[in-house]
Order: sequence, then structure tokens, then C-alpha cells
Amino acid sequence: MTEHEIRKVEVEAFVYSRETPTDEQLKKVQDFLEKKYNAAVAVIPKQDDSVRDGFRIEIGTSTYKWNLDRIFDWSAEGRAKQLKQSISEAIRGKQDVLPMIRQAIEDFEPVPKDEEVGTVLTVGDGIATISGLEDAEYGEILLFECGIKGMILDLKEDEIGCVIFGDESEITEGSMVRRTKKVAGIPVGEAFMGRVINALGEPVDGKGPITQEDYYPIENPAPGIIDRQPVNRPMETGLLSIDSMFPIGRGQRELIIGDRQTGKTAIALDTILNQKGKGVVCIYVAIGQKASSVAQLAENLRKHGAMDYTIIVNATASDSATLQYIAPYSGCAMGEFFMNHGKDVLIVYDDLSKHAVAYRTLSLLLERSPGREAYPGDVFYLHSRLLERSAHLSDALGGGSMTALPIVETQAGDVSAYIPTNIISITDGQIFLESDLFHSGQRPAVNVGLSVSRVGGAAQTKAMKKATGAIRLDLAQYREMEVFMQFSSDLDEATKKQLRYGQGLMRLLRQKQYNPYKQHEQVILLTAAMGHIFQDVPVDKIPQFSRDLLDSAASEIPDLCEKIDRTGETSEEERESLLGFAKRFLERNGG
Repeated sequence: MTEHEIRKVEVEAFVYSRETPTDEQLKKVQDFLEKKYNAAVAVIPKQDDSVRDGFRIEIGTSTYKWNLDRIFDWSAEGRAKQLKQSISEAIRGKQDVLPMIRQAIEDFEPVPKDEEVGTVLTVGDGIATISGLEDAEYGEILLFECGIKGMILDLKEDEIGCVIFGDESEITEGSMVRRTKKVAGIPVGEAFMGRVINALGEPVDGKGPITQEDYYPIENPAPGIIDRQPVNRPMETGLLSIDSMFPIGRGQRELIIGDRQTGKTAIALDTILNQKGKGVVCIYVAIGQKASSVAQLAENLRKHGAMDYTIIVNATASDSATLQYIAPYSGCAMGEFFMNHGKDVLIVYDDLSKHAVAYRTLSLLLERSPGREAYPGDVFYLHSRLLERSAHLSDALGGGSMTALPIVETQAGDVSAYIPTNIISITDGQIFLESDLFHSGQRPAVNVGLSVSRVGGAAQTKAMKKATGAIRLDLAQYREMEVFMQFSSDLDEATKKQLRYGQGLMRLLRQKQYNPYKQHEQVILLTAAMGHIFQDVPVDKIPQFSRDLLDSAASEIPDLCEKIDRTGETSEEERESLLGFAKRFLERNGG
């Protein structure tokens, strides 16, 4: 800013004091400030009974956006703080204190309050305790003198608990810490698509720096009821077993839960692949995973052309608990940028079990009281304030949406553990993956009885709703009959027929990874299955039969396939036409 531009600025100075200052005092304040800022100053006295023995000056501009907002504290309390700070700095520097005190009294000049400095009392395990920052706020970013940043996570009467972003070995007891008056945030923008970043928004894929468009706080209030609209548009996963029975809507939060190695990440990955060409921005947040696993996942996405619309936020197992703690919030802030610009976002948190463990680690280091399973009492709020930010925004706010797929790992199928029950109660449904089903070859290993979507048919297209029919009820009856069959050797023909039908449905719902179905393919397969077309096909031949059926449909009825994908609707005549086509195909292929 040039000197000429500075002179145009009109500065307002509010002088707070218990007693009204004299004209002479106000003139001294005005002369001091005009000399300091080289600008015309308007001095406005304000009465404030909390200011003792002196006065406090707050500066602001009225006609030009220039960062003059500062506070000069010439009260008795303010002067005492400044003197105390000077003595502390001298002691840390191992200087002789008495000459410094004498000099400080002679040359005493007020220091702006925004230069508030604290002192590190202790540091270790990624946590620093700090004194001297009386006005610091929860979630504020602090800057250590070595250049490392930290975030306030604990406020006590006489000290602050701060988590450290970086190598704590550079921070020592007695180090200075400064306030930034900024909350933790992450750079955001279109340029992040296709990149792998860490929890602080820094690229870790070796492809150079990323140009940011904006800076979003990682902690943000969830949209209110007035700012939302109903969840009524499908977020198709491409997985027949999920889209038919547990449909997910844009703006929904659907939990994927199951034991280790049951295909939880595979479901999320296939859902990301299925968004190709649909204008959906996908964000995958990896929490506490091996770096090699995330690198392999990124390569698979790149191989299938999905990295072009995907952002990976990576906080690996080797990263600190602090970075693992903020990773999902950083990913959510990135998603909010696109949602606020009217786009649809799919975000996967993989997984929140490890996130809760990272938070428990930080909380215990901060000496918070442990509760159930050693988690602190606010662990429910940890995930509720994250997942509530997923929404389908109103048209007045652009109509964007953010759909969350949190993943939670269970131990031996125990969904009654603390973290699983918490997240089940926060989300709009869950997809439960069963180890026994997975090991028997049923993949995705979705347990039909324990899985649910609380949005349900509201998020299905009309074509899918018609094609689905009573598939969930049929599968439930089959599972009951399968258990009964173990205790009976002699079955009547009707029961055998029902069992063959159920076995055919279960075999049809098996799906290879990286092979999501398009909507018209799902409609064709479901229409044929509910019409008992697959009942006379041997179970081991159903995969090949269904592939050939879809290939034949693409070549013989392409117009109908295109219409289903485009409109999501089928008339009764078109449904009968699909059924007739499937029957003819069965006859031609020796059904």
C-alpha cells in the first residue's frame, strides 16, 4: 500500500475507560495514532467499568479494508501483562533480569494485544502444554517459534493443551508460541481433484504444488433444517445387492460395518467407480491405514479412470494421532467446498474406528477422564458433528449434496460395541457385512437381515422400484428355509423349487469387484430374477447366463436400455417387454 493510499484511510479509535477521558488525553491518543498509521484518526470515547486505572484502545477502519484492527491495552492489567512477558523472555534468554526491568520501566511502551505470546511448559507425545495465552480459543491454530503449527484442544484455568502438527523434537520447554487467531482449516479448490493430499491439504503424491481457490475451516456447523431438502435422488453404488434392497440417496449417511477383511473398502471403491461420468466429486479419506494400501487403492482408481474426479486425503498409520484426528474433518471441509458450489459429493471415511482410537489417544494424553472402553465422554460428539455435515442442500443454496459412507470395523461381529453403536445411531442406515457369507464366496457379503436403509425407496428410481419387487422378503424366506433344510432329509417339490429360487437369487447377487452395474443392467437382471427366469438355470451357470443376457440386451434393445439410464423410469408395457426378452433369451440358450 502506498503512502498516498494510506492517507485516504479514515481510522476509528474507540477509547474504553471507566471515567471519561479529558480532551487533552484524547488529543494525545489521536496524535499517537496519526503518527503511527499516517492517517486521519477519529477518536471515540466509550465507557467500560471493567477497565481499571487507565484505558484500552481498539482500532478499526471505516472506509478502507486494511488490516488495522488492533488493541492497545494501557490499563493497569494490560501494562502488568506486558511487563510480565518481558521478564519471562529475559529469564528464558538467561539474561540478568534487574537491568532489563529498569530498562523496561524507562522505555515502557504498549504492545498490541494481537502480538500475544505464550510459553511452552511441557512437550511430549505430540502434546504441548502452554501458559500465557489467556484469550486463546478452542480449535485455534498456534505458531511455535520453530515454525511448527499446533491446534488448541484443551482449555484449562491456567494453561492450554495443544496438539502438534509436525516434528515435536524441534519444540523445547520455554519456547515461545504465538496466536494466529485462525481456526484450523484446509486449502480447497478444483485443482485438488486427482491428487493425494495429507490432512493439512499438502500434496503427498509428488506431483507438485496445488493452486487453492479458498480456505475452509475443518470444523463447520452442520446445515440447519431450513437449509436442507429431502433426500430423494439416488447415489447408485452399482452393486445389485445394495441398490435393490438398501438404496442410498444423495445427502444420506450410510454406514458400512463388518469385521476385518470382509470387503468394506471394496464396496466404497466400487461406489466411487460407479460415479464415472455422473458429475459426482468423490473424496476418499484414509485414516490409520498402511501407506502401501492407500497407494494401491489410488493406482486401482487411476487404472479405472476414477482418479480424475477423486481426491484422496491420507493420514497413514505412521502419521501422528493429531493428523489422523483431523483427517476426516479436512476431507469433509473439502467436500463442503464442492457442495456449496452446487455439486454432488461422495465422501468415504475409512475408517472411523481408527479415528476414534486416535482421538482417545489424544484425550488420554491431554489427561481427560476416560469412560467406557477408555474413550472420553464426548466421543459421540466426535462423529456426530462430522456426519451431520452431510446434507442435500436446498435449491436456494445451490442444491448440492454430500453423501457420507463411513466405515467401521467390528470385532467378531460385535455391533454392540461402543463406537459401532454410536455411529449406527448417527447414520441413516447400515450395510452389515458378515464374515461367514464372505468366506462362503458371497461377495459383497451383505447380511440382508441386519442391513437397513432408512431412506429406502425414496432414493430409488421408479424403474428400480418396480424391478426390485419383494426381493428382500424372498431372500429372508430362503434364509429361514435354508436353516430348516439342515434338519430335514425329505423335502416336497414346492419346497425344493423355493430353495432353487433362493439359491439363484443369492448367486445372482454375487458380483466381482471393479464391475459395477449400470442402472439398466440392474433393472434387466432384477426383472428377470423376480420373474423366476433364473429358476431353471443351474446355479453354477447363472454368472455366465446373466452376462450373456446383458450383452444381448445391449445389442437387441439399446433404445430401452438408454431410456432407463436417462429417465430412470419404465412403463408397465416396457417391463413386460423386458420380461418377454429374458424368456426368449432363456429359450434360445437351452433354458
